[in-house]
Amino acid sequence: MLVNADLHIHSKYSMATSGKMDLPTLATESGRKGIQLVATGDCMHPKWLAEIKKLKEENGIFRFGDMSFILTTEVEDANQVHHLLIVPSVSKAEELYEFMKNRSNNIDSDGRPNVRLGGAEIAQAAKDAGALIGPAHAFTPWTAMYAYHNSLKECYGDMAEYIYFIELGLSADTSYADRISELRCLTFLSNSDAHSPYVNKLAREFNRFEMEAISFDELKMAIIREKGRKPVLNVGFYPEEGKYNESACIRCYTHYTMRESMMKNWTCSCGGTIKKGVKDRVNELATYDKPQHPPHRPPYLHLIPLSEIIAMALGVGTNTKGVKKVWDALIERYGSEVAVLVDADIRGSGVDERVINAIVAFREGRVKVHPGGGGQYGSVEVSEAAPVVRKEAESQRSLFDY
Repeated sequence: MLVNADLHIHSKYSMATSGKMDLPTLATESGRKGIQLVATGDCMHPKWLAEIKKLKEENGIFRFGDMSFILTTEVEDANQVHHLLIVPSVSKAEELYEFMKNRSNNIDSDGRPNVRLGGAEIAQAAKDAGALIGPAHAFTPWTAMYAYHNSLKECYGDMAEYIYFIELGLSADTSYADRISELRCLTFLSNSDAHSPYVNKLAREFNRFEMEAISFDELKMAIIREKGRKPVLNVGFYPEEGKYNESACIRCYTHYTMRESMMKNWTCSCGGTIKKGVKDRVNELATYDKPQHPPHRPPYLHLIPLSEIIAMALGVGTNTKGVKKVWDALIERYGSEVAVLVDADIRGSGVDERVINAIVAFREGRVKVHPGGGGQYGSVEVSEAAPVVRKEAESQRSLFDY
């Protein structure tokens, strides 16, 4: 069976998150997006774990209505690197909590705790608990592995051999990461890292796996790529859309080339700091000039959130009543956002013709992306302009082709 999974989100108990990041809302909105398996996030937080424990559990999966949840948490280590853990059971989440609570000042107050441990120590704890671990948003310049380390070995030491995945993050895709030879054997995850259940946040990036059932063991086999279980698709942003794609000033958002940044000693003309972008960082780390995709690497499908396409077409803000009305009508008719974006015949949907034309333009690749940088998201333009050339020189295909 094919399973769409968003394996990194946060609960209402993390800092700077929506109070609506609760189990009922997450279950409903994930289903409307077209996701079958969603992370709990924050599974070491005592209050959040207490809520999760009320759900029916089977084989490491917690059910709320038709939605399946799997235990996950994000941890910040002593070097400010963030790690994503996928945890097999409540008892193992509690073991991790007990191990880390004396090494953290905020494990009871923030769903994403800071711990006084290095990457190797956290990886060893994850292994002891039977959990999977990998670097979260691995290329982000503030809190990522490649922001502070030049290799998996430098971050995880002897535990680097236990790392089976990295999370790409919003500013990178497969074409970026597959220029780095040490990542060749790893599985790439594309997750939303959502802090709110808004339609342009939750599952804005997700993964599609081939599994025989929805369980922790099946997901583990899919990530490790055992017994025919495997990832078959990564879905997410154009990397240029990410907030840190290009090197840019964090104050005025002026973009700079790598050479210009170095000549200015990483200080903008306005006095602000120029933050090195993911594109430049990948160029520093790259083994290859062009991506070298290993045979196991699935395609990467670039999707723009439906709410953003509707907003562009109507010329209004994303979180407006007009956008919500059209979004709701399309989801009610076709079942999920995934179906609307790439699979359904929407020409007879009855919604505003401008919206239909915009979705068709996206499907045909008539998309122009203005890169983000310095903490400011890039922007996407869907128009009647000539189509951009895709990396694989092919037209947009249905998710069900994979």
